[in-house]
Amino acid sequence: MGLPLLLPLLLLLLLLLLLLPPASLQGDHWAQPKALFHFGMNQQKQLSAPEGGSIRIPFSFDYSQDSGSVSNVKISWRWKHFHGDFIYKTTPRLIHKNFKNRLLLNWEEDMKNGSLQISNLRREDEGSYFCQVEMITEKYGEQKWQSIQGTELTITHAAKTATPGPTTSASTAATTAADLWDLEGKRSSGSWLLNKEAVVRLALPSAVLKIAILGLMVFLRWKRSKGLQTKARTPARGSFQNLEEKYENIGNKEQQTDPKECHKRSSSDLA
Repeated sequence: MGLPLLLPLLLLLLLLLLLLPPASLQGDHWAQPKALFHFGMNQQKQLSAPEGGSIRIPFSFDYSQDSGSVSNVKISWRWKHFHGDFIYKTTPRLIHKNFKNRLLLNWEEDMKNGSLQISNLRREDEGSYFCQVEMITEKYGEQKWQSIQGTELTITHAAKTATPGPTTSASTAATTAADLWDLEGKRSSGSWLLNKEAVVRLALPSAVLKIAILGLMVFLRWKRSKGLQTKARTPARGSFQNLEEKYENIGNKEQQTDPKECHKRSSSDLA
């Protein structure tokens, strides 16, 4: 073979070697391109709960199905922002001092979902919460990923109900009448007239009962005062009658005296 024919073949071989990437040649065989690890993290965007109550922040994650066996799975939670402080870790065990005795992770190692429960909520617990997953895969080695947006938690004021104090029957009737007035006042004028009759019906029995009790008290006082006056007058009448009887007896004795005797007495008195 002459030199003129060999030179084009060498140039063609050199061109093919330049077109092939260097990493594709490994030990006399074609190497496969390196596979990528796919992962994902899902969290609810916003949640709210009352102060003093409790809340569960749910999460779920997934990863490449061809990862092989998975081990040493760890769940962690950050607070406030993406690079914020850790408030919870499964390994090594960690709970932030602000959440002491208030955090509970509902999750098991073979599960891809769970929730972080926060109890006895405080106003300062407001903020964003980010879940982070870490594991060792058979094919891709150690992997770690975290939610980007997290969950925004809002703490609302707890509703307070006032305890009503003891009320009398009259005040209860008045309150019921006022409630009927407010309720019916929002309707037509005809309903307002019916409401007015209801108010009168509710107030009338109470007024009649009060008048009856007042009349009974006045009658008992009058009867009692009359009895005292009768007792006070009775001895005076008896003594007056005894005095009249005494005068009558004296008069009778004088009438029974003999006139002759009276004449003798008067003659002796003249002598």
